[in-house]
Parts: sequence; C-alpha cells; structure tokens
Amino acid sequence: MATSESASLSKTVKQQYMDLPQGDKVQAMYIWIDGTGEGLRCKTTTLDSEPKTIEDLPEWNFDGSSTYQSEGSNSDMYLIPAAMFRDPFRKDPNKLVLCEVLKYNRKPTETNLRLTCKKIMEMVENQWEFQVGPCEGINMGDHLWAARFILHRVCEDFGVVASFDPKPISGNWNGAGCHTNFSTKEMREDGGLRGIEDSIEKLGKRHRYHIRAYDPKGGLDNARRLTGHHETSNIHEFSAGVANRGASIRIPRSVGQDKKGYFEDRRPSANCDPYAVTEALIRTCLLSEEGEEPKEYSK
Repeated sequence: MATSESASLSKTVKQQYMDLPQGDKVQAMYIWIDGTGEGLRCKTTTLDSEPKTIEDLPEWNFDGSSTYQSEGSNSDMYLIPAAMFRDPFRKDPNKLVLCEVLKYNRKPTETNLRLTCKKIMEMVENQWEFQVGPCEGINMGDHLWAARFILHRVCEDFGVVASFDPKPISGNWNGAGCHTNFSTKEMREDGGLRGIEDSIEKLGKRHRYHIRAYDPKGGLDNARRLTGHHETSNIHEFSAGVANRGASIRIPRSVGQDKKGYFEDRRPSANCDPYAVTEALIRTCLLSEEGEEPKEYSK
C-alpha cells in the first residue's frame, strides 16, 4: 500500500498547535457529499459555544462550482446540518457535522439522497419498531406484554405517549403491525420448507378465524391497516409468497433458498393480544384445527 509524503513527517510540530487552548470556542467541521456522489468535502467554522443539538448549528454555504455541484455563474450552495458527532481529531468539545446540500433555490442536489431516504425510512412520523424473542410457547405473550409495560413506563419518564393503534393516523402511509415469526423444530431442520408450506396451507383455510384473533376488535382495527397497500395484504384475501411483504404470510428469501427456517405472519395488528395470536397459530398449524371456531379441549 502506497503512503503519502506526509506520512513520514513528524507529527509533534502539528501537535503543539493542536494543544493550544481554545477557550469557550468550538470548531465545527461541516462535511458533505460532493457532485460525484462518492467524494466527501469539508470546511470548518468556529462557534462561540458548544452546540448541544443539531438545531444549535447554523446553516452555511459554499462554492458548488468547485465540487461539481453548480455552474460558476450561480454557485452558492446551502449546507444544512443533519447529524452531529464528536470530533475524534480535534477532540471534545469540537464537532463533526454531516450536512445535506441544497441548491440556490433550496431544492436538494442530485447527490443529496439523504432527504428522500429520510422521508421514506419511516412512512409514519414517530413510528418505532421493536422485537421480542425468539421465545418458546407461552413465553412469547409474557415477554411482549412485559415489554409493552416497560415501554409505557419509559414514555412516562420522558413525557410522551406510545400508541399501538395499527393506523394511528389515517392517510397514504404504512400502518403498524405485530409481524409474527413462527417455526417449529421440524421447520428449522433440513427440508423444513415442506413443514412451512403445510402450515401455510392450513392457515389459508382459516383466514377469517385468524383475522378475528389478530386484533382486539375482531378484525375492525386491522380493516384500517390491511388494505392491500403499503406493504400489507388485503384483509379479505389470503396470500403467501417468498420475500413478498404484500402477502398475508411471507417466507423470507433466505428461508426459500435454504429450504428451512420460519415464516412470518404479517396480519397481526400492533395492538394485538399476543396470547390470542400464538394460540391461533398453534391451533391451526400444530393441532390442525379447521373451521372458523376454536375447539374445546378437556385438558
């Protein structure tokens, strides 16, 4: 690997300047992606105090004609602080500031893909997903209910409210589900895909029963979410497929390739009772129940 000429120079000379006291001043190095979509550029500003949040950082500008991002006749570009990090080079309290770039008309540049990524990353503002498991048997319901309790308590400490409503805000965006991964020992062993397919066939015959079990209102909550859009299946139809997030049951691509593993039931709503969901899955997949009503057992 080739090294630059500066690699052989003594760093002690530089260090004597780096060690100079900076008082209350803070240096913030603004970093952005240039017009190539691969290169990074930076420039540093000095602030009067340490910024605590991204909102404490001012917008800045630069000459886009030098970075393949504008013509020289109209080259001013805006740097919009987007993320802040501790500076590992100049050390605390100095900062590295990752920026989005806007054109003179305040529209994103062609290489500012962060803006659209941020919009798409979470289709519903303030939606947050957490996972419980893997668990066996009744533990699944126990752990999810306990996790919900802890979440509510933490929310109280920070003055916010957590909602498990499957469609807390109506509109053209994703709802909130409780996607449930299910497997048996047989399914996880070589050739287990056959067991997965057998269970899916059973689930397809009891779709209405499962819809009633998968939200607290017997399907009314999920009717707002399972529309066939926004990575959901249609509440009135059963479907299954490999890597298909628009299906009732999704088989992960890796499971399809390995021919063993688990399947994901995407129908349960975020506010489901996990005991009802896991009970329904066991009744259909393992006890091979049929029809729209659960059976009674003496034991």
